[in-house]
Amino acid sequence: MDIVFIEDLRIETVIGIYDWERNIRQTVALDLEMAFDNRRAAASDRIEDTLDYKAVAKRLIGFVENSHFELVETLAERCAELVLGEFRTPWLRLKLSKPGAVRGSRAVGVVIERGTRPAA
Repeated sequence: MDIVFIEDLRIETVIGIYDWERNIRQTVALDLEMAFDNRRAAASDRIEDTLDYKAVAKRLIGFVENSHFELVETLAERCAELVLGEFRTPWLRLKLSKPGAVRGSRAVGVVIERGTRPAA
């Protein structure tokens, strides 16, 4: 199994359960690992034959910037559904972090895996 990844994709959005959080934009950070067989793309050297991480990132940026969720769990689940549904990947691992949400920590968040992880 090959993995295409995106690390530390930072996006501003409305996220949080407190009233004050509903009136500001905060940064979330996404790390994604997506299963994809890269052999065809490696042979052809054509972007059309691969999982275009720029297209994935642009789609997630547009979605997250316009979202208004209370829980990071909900946002993570919706991002996973979007990637699995719109791109040709059978499995993903997504880490969604909310930097600075808890005093004394760099970030808090969730890690989820969705889909069927292909065998190596």
